[in-house]
Amino acid sequence: MRDNNVENDDFNSFNLILFLYRWRKLLIIFTLAAAVLSFIFTLPFFITPKFRSSVILFPTSSNSVSKALLSENADSKQDILEFGYEEQTEQMLQMLNSNKIRDRIIKKFDLMKHYDIDPNSSYKNTKLNREYDKNITFRRTEFMAVEIAVLDKDPQMAADVANSIANLLDSIKNEIQHERAMKGYKIVADEYLKLRNEIKVMEDSMTTLRKLGVHDYETQVEMINQQLAKELAKNNRAGIKALDDKLNVLALYGGPYVSLRDALENDRKQLSLIKSKYEEAKIDAEEVLPQKFIVNSAFKAERKSYPIRWLIVLVTAVSSFLLISVGIIVYEQINKKDLK
Repeated sequence: MRDNNVENDDFNSFNLILFLYRWRKLLIIFTLAAAVLSFIFTLPFFITPKFRSSVILFPTSSNSVSKALLSENADSKQDILEFGYEEQTEQMLQMLNSNKIRDRIIKKFDLMKHYDIDPNSSYKNTKLNREYDKNITFRRTEFMAVEIAVLDKDPQMAADVANSIANLLDSIKNEIQHERAMKGYKIVADEYLKLRNEIKVMEDSMTTLRKLGVHDYETQVEMINQQLAKELAKNNRAGIKALDDKLNVLALYGGPYVSLRDALENDRKQLSLIKSKYEEAKIDAEEVLPQKFIVNSAFKAERKSYPIRWLIVLVTAVSSFLLISVGIIVYEQINKKDLK
């Protein structure tokens, strides 16, 4: 049984060789013709060659300047020198695909004109976006970095577009965060300034009470009562009257003094807490940090990346050879049936 299989395999291989030899001229002619045509039709006259430039970058792990630099409770994820994780990488990819970056790049490099799109066309934006997506791509690498790749017929243009997108990433993200940071800063600033003004008013009231003779209510009352007891023992009417006058002042203004003092102490503690938040919010609203670590910047490519002519010629030649072979086999089978 095994010998029969071996003989059949040898027979099939021999038949294949005979088949290729018998039709060698036709196979060679069609294969060479397909290779030559594919070589011709991949010339720059038919297919515009394109050059590829790319930027490799990592996202940062921290977004808040204050938390990264000033907070005592900051963890490793908020370190300004720490590379971002999967979450930050996905956020960066979403940002790169946003209309904010797309629109600015299109406007800056006049891509509608560069891609030869008729501005009067009914579908000009659809065509422009299609060309943009075809020539400008973003992907996450296996090392959690992000690659910005640009294909263009002008090698310098490809490099400039890739670098501009990387630079825009900072400004766009900072703009989005700045808007929110400013609102947060305004809320904290209003509360901070309001509380500080209230404390100023209470301090002015305390100054007025001190001018009236109320400096430390509890201590003053205790000392005056002790002195009053001594004057009563001496039956010193003038001293008793003077002390009674002071007690009357304390009785009149002592309550407001104690209330103001306690409220002032509580508000000062609150002001200290709000002040730290105010300073953090102010830094977040006024200062920015780079949102990326650039590993490789784009540079002008020296060799085209598209089309890969040798690969196209090879694939076309092999495909043509196989297609012609199948066609000949079908032709022979049909002839055999007709002869029968």
